[in-house]
Amino acid sequence: MTKDSKSPLHEETLDPEDWERTRKIGHRMVDDVIDYLANIRQRSPWTPIPDKIKANFSKPLPLDPESLESVYSEFTQTIMPYPMGNIHPRFWGWILGTGTVTGAFAEFLSGAMNTNTGGGSHAANYVEKQVIDWIKEIMSYPPHASGVLTSGCSAANLIGLAVARNTMATCGVRKKGLSQDSKRMVLYASEEIHSSVQKAVELMGLGNDSLRRIKVDDRFQICIDALKDAVSDDRKNGYNPFCIIGAAGTTNTGSIDDLSAVADLCKAEELWFHVDGAYGAWAVLDPAMKQRLKGLEKADSLALDLHKWMYMPYEIGCILVRREEFHREAFSLTPDYLAHDKGMRGISGGELSWFSDYDIQLSRSFKALKAWMCLKEHGIKRYSRLIQQNISQINYLSNLIKHSSELELVAPVSLNIACFRFVAPELSEEKLNRINERIVIELQERGIAVLTGTIIKGKYALRAANTNHRSRREDFKFLVDEIVRLGKEITA
Repeated sequence: MTKDSKSPLHEETLDPEDWERTRKIGHRMVDDVIDYLANIRQRSPWTPIPDKIKANFSKPLPLDPESLESVYSEFTQTIMPYPMGNIHPRFWGWILGTGTVTGAFAEFLSGAMNTNTGGGSHAANYVEKQVIDWIKEIMSYPPHASGVLTSGCSAANLIGLAVARNTMATCGVRKKGLSQDSKRMVLYASEEIHSSVQKAVELMGLGNDSLRRIKVDDRFQICIDALKDAVSDDRKNGYNPFCIIGAAGTTNTGSIDDLSAVADLCKAEELWFHVDGAYGAWAVLDPAMKQRLKGLEKADSLALDLHKWMYMPYEIGCILVRREEFHREAFSLTPDYLAHDKGMRGISGGELSWFSDYDIQLSRSFKALKAWMCLKEHGIKRYSRLIQQNISQINYLSNLIKHSSELELVAPVSLNIACFRFVAPELSEEKLNRINERIVIELQERGIAVLTGTIIKGKYALRAANTNHRSRREDFKFLVDEIVRLGKEITA
């Protein structure tokens, strides 16, 4: 026996050696975060990262410990000052939610619990079930429907469309695969549908050519007559139409398809009705918009996000499926080492179904806590007022644009998105496109605001998407003034 083997066994842990010292650093983190968010208006919406800061992220793998104080100090100097910017009141790029203080606290609490919501009898799964029940109530969805929280709408669309594919295929897809289906499956959406739908179609093995992109009208809504013709033609040509996807607020312009008409067509043609409601579905909380979303509640599957227009921290989305048995049949898989049943005792039992039976993932974070805490803290009536406020602010921006001789709308304002551009009569379309591209970059790099761009009927457009609970009307007046100033400066 060697001398070393006689020494007492030294076992390590990742817990702090000094809990009180760690407590003080934790308190400092909370204070810093509160100051950071409370004073967010004093910061630029976006700040480019200097090269010397970027170089910090090329350092080699750490082999030995550093103090928590040192690690946190590095965070405050090299990471915290350079966020994406969507926490700022003048961030209207893409469609990104703003987050909340309570949502951030919830992330800390869920991280401390470090629970896996794939299944099991523990509190987190009851919280998720309650949040899903609340979402079903908001969307006027049937109480018996199934649902699961996801990382976002990309995952939600994939899950919903996978359930549709498996349910509507003429063969058992899970066992035999699509190659055994006697007819090629095809599905339909407007040419304005989100790119996550194409990704889902490709991942499901259907191929991009199976996604029929239907033209839109002047309000960027799917043309129902063209949709009917496409379904009819595919049936005649030996294809298997199985699903129509309706858009409850497109990403490009905010347009809402005629969901009632799509639902009726799906019923008549015996097709699956899926709705991509990523952010726009939440407009049902605005009484003035609810009628325009009529038909949403008829969807066989409904995908939506809570980290967009419900202002919650990333990541949290949701998929609802009207027929629970179809949802379960598409994903349930229980090997011996994951045996669970409602009649069992212990952690594998309980009256709740396992969420892994409705999801791609087995390992799942406790996403529901931030939704549960935020909904309880603010109440759904406040969310309703905030959504109405965002829509009102975009209408205010739209009116400012209409009354400006230097600006013009390039698409109708349907919801909470305005697509517009700087104009000068003496300039060609090509030059105007370049100028407006430059304006978007200058707004970002000068720390004025964050807009993103898109192409509308060949015109480069500045695009403001408002899912920001911190924005004020004065921010939009400031934006218009700065765009006009920049446009004149660039043209000069």
